[in-house]
Amino acid sequence: MLETAQDLRFEPVRNKAPSVLSAADIQSYNARGFVQPFDVFSGAEMARIRAYIDGLIAAKGPEGAYGINCYQARLAGLWDIATDARILDLVQDLIGPDILCWASAILSKAPGDPKVVPWHQDASFWSLSPARTVTVWLAIDDADAENAAMRFIPGTHDCGAIEVTSSGEDAVFHKETAGAETFGTPVVNALRAGQVSLHADMLVHGSTANLSDRRRCGLTLRYCPPEVRITDRPWAAGVEAIGCRGRTGGWRTYPRPGTDDIAAVSSPHVVGNN
Repeated sequence: MLETAQDLRFEPVRNKAPSVLSAADIQSYNARGFVQPFDVFSGAEMARIRAYIDGLIAAKGPEGAYGINCYQARLAGLWDIATDARILDLVQDLIGPDILCWASAILSKAPGDPKVVPWHQDASFWSLSPARTVTVWLAIDDADAENAAMRFIPGTHDCGAIEVTSSGEDAVFHKETAGAETFGTPVVNALRAGQVSLHADMLVHGSTANLSDRRRCGLTLRYCPPEVRITDRPWAAGVEAIGCRGRTGGWRTYPRPGTDDIAAVSSPHVVGNN
């Protein structure tokens, strides 16, 4: 399943009969690179999910805020969220009936957290081609401008790979999109707990420091169709995909894990932040 070059061009969604999304949603995704918000989990469900996520963060200690990456095939609770039919129905309208979840991350910004996630395009960090991954961002806490909700720059998903430069000392990784805000006005991805957004893998996005007295925690889930291929063998060794629906193509996939003890497993791979 290995390829040697990356195609980072955006391919517009051509779904004339979406099941959950509206025609306007599809149009918005194609034009702006994202669509939101969508109610998925109820208040009662989110209370259970939040308690579960809080337990994982606490168990990981200091690295729990930014270091719980790609456990979707190693922890049963994350597997169950990633394969929830309500999320998959949304994703299916964008990428079709064959769905793989190949990465996930828990991202928790504590009150007063000075770290910023610099402007970036996700797919530029990955060894995948073509660029067809849709990221679902599930709000574990309410997220808004005050507590450093993710921000998007609409339309940048269709600009190809934009030049990068070094990021500042408070950034969670060392590269950022050069001159990002010259591409347009950022939009705050405001979500209530239990809601999700969906965005394209080449959309420029990031988040500011959380200077509020409220935590901002989210779970990202990365989905792609099986025609996407991995372009780098060492990188491929760390990808543990879930076959969520339909065909899996040449992807190696993993069954539902039998544990939720994060101390008993390790992450196979580290893939980005939001």
